[in-house]
Amino acid sequence: MGHGHGHVHSGAGKNKRRLAIVFGLTTAYMIAEIVGGLLTQSLALLADAGHMLTDVAGIGLALVAIRFAERPATPERTYGFYRVEILAALINGVVLIGISAFILYEAYDRFRNPQEVHGWPMLAVASVGLVINLIGIRLLREASEESLNMKGAYFEVLSDMLTSVGVIVAAIIILTTGWYYADPIISAGIGLFIIPRTWMLLKDAVGVLLEGTPSDVNVASLRETIAEVHGVASVHDLHVWSLTSGVNAMSVHAVLADHALHDEVLAAVQRKVTSEFKIAHATVQVECQGCAAYETHL
Repeated sequence: MGHGHGHVHSGAGKNKRRLAIVFGLTTAYMIAEIVGGLLTQSLALLADAGHMLTDVAGIGLALVAIRFAERPATPERTYGFYRVEILAALINGVVLIGISAFILYEAYDRFRNPQEVHGWPMLAVASVGLVINLIGIRLLREASEESLNMKGAYFEVLSDMLTSVGVIVAAIIILTTGWYYADPIISAGIGLFIIPRTWMLLKDAVGVLLEGTPSDVNVASLRETIAEVHGVASVHDLHVWSLTSGVNAMSVHAVLADHALHDEVLAAVQRKVTSEFKIAHATVQVECQGCAAYETHL
């Protein structure tokens, strides 16, 4: 039996510096919103600052998860702490669903009971927030394709940007028409936009935790490739799963053909699966024909 492995850096770990920059910018803007809301007595700004607080917590959680994931494996956790990133993505998803539900509830309440909103301070602070969020989106967009943890942080910043745009539009409508219903209507639209994207994040995170087959690995093609290796008579017990986003693992039993050499087949299978597929950790068991009959499966 052979193992192709090592401590592989996850997609999130490669982009932690970008995430740290976004964390700093988001925290600074949240503080500015709190100060601006208190000075202008703007409930809208204070409410958005509360939304920003959950985002700061979510991005901070993502950074903590990366630090854990970079720790080496231990006898108690032989695969290391990769799954902490997936747990962080799951928590971020749940938080975003809660934020969306809160936004929709507040929109409904304000639609029933419109409140006076100070348009100019609202417009000024939201405009600054839009610039900061655009910077954050630019930093995290590419990284969000490599890691569920980074995708969760990206959606946090995206929701902030949408909130800023909505606040700007609402502020302009309020300043030009005095129509306060613009605030709850646009807020509801933001909440509805966030929900389906967050649902996909939750679905992906749960899929990893349940050790589902990674979407970037074609199991049928993988099985066929291993079966075509010279010296392999048949393939069984093929399993593929993700340790975290971008770090896939595989285990397989390859049955030796007559007169095939064990070490040559083992090396050939490991070389094939790691070079032609997105697999970072491969465990290959090479066995003689008939050995499968003595195996136990639970």
